[in-house]
Amino acid sequence: MKITGFLLLSFLLFALSAASFPDAVHATDPAAVLDVFGNEVTAGANYFIGAASNDFAVSATSSIICNSDVLLSPMSNGLPVTFSPVVTSDNSVIHEGSYLNVDFVAPTCRMAGVTTMWKMEFRAIVRGFAVTTGGVDRMNRFKITKYGGDNGLYQLSYCPDSETLGESSCDLLGNVVNRLAVSSVYQVSMAPTRQHSPSCSFRHPIT
Repeated sequence: MKITGFLLLSFLLFALSAASFPDAVHATDPAAVLDVFGNEVTAGANYFIGAASNDFAVSATSSIICNSDVLLSPMSNGLPVTFSPVVTSDNSVIHEGSYLNVDFVAPTCRMAGVTTMWKMEFRAIVRGFAVTTGGVDRMNRFKITKYGGDNGLYQLSYCPDSETLGESSCDLLGNVVNRLAVSSVYQVSMAPTRQHSPSCSFRHPIT
């Protein structure tokens, strides 16, 4: 009887702890996104996003951002970006599957509403939605997830804000007439600008 009472008390204490501290009991951080050198990708740092299948990198229709669309251009024309979590955190590491804001590291033209932040808009040239600039913080959510196994490759997705648009699944982003748009999966990797020249290939991430 004493053993039964002890077990019941232990269960109640565990249940109380789980209710009071759910993050400590249930949550574990997803894996960190790694760059081509095997280092953790961090918020606010500058990175090139390169395609694994060819010598293309993410860039824009203009080096001065002015409602510019996001392109996939020859590596030498790549524009760096920064990532920042939609939900602010003391942890600067970018984790797989977390909602992100993505910004170009580039000057902007002097027009109202122009920002370097990515967002989605309809584009006739891709016959659907493509990534462009002019986004607003927390309203334009992207995420990075692992592609396949432990190969150092990732895929980009756009995730509509469920609070404003209703529940919606994320859409994979790929190459549509050299624009980053809703499409089939496109394998990418991230390279820090301080260690990587945009003229170098992204085809073989370092593992």
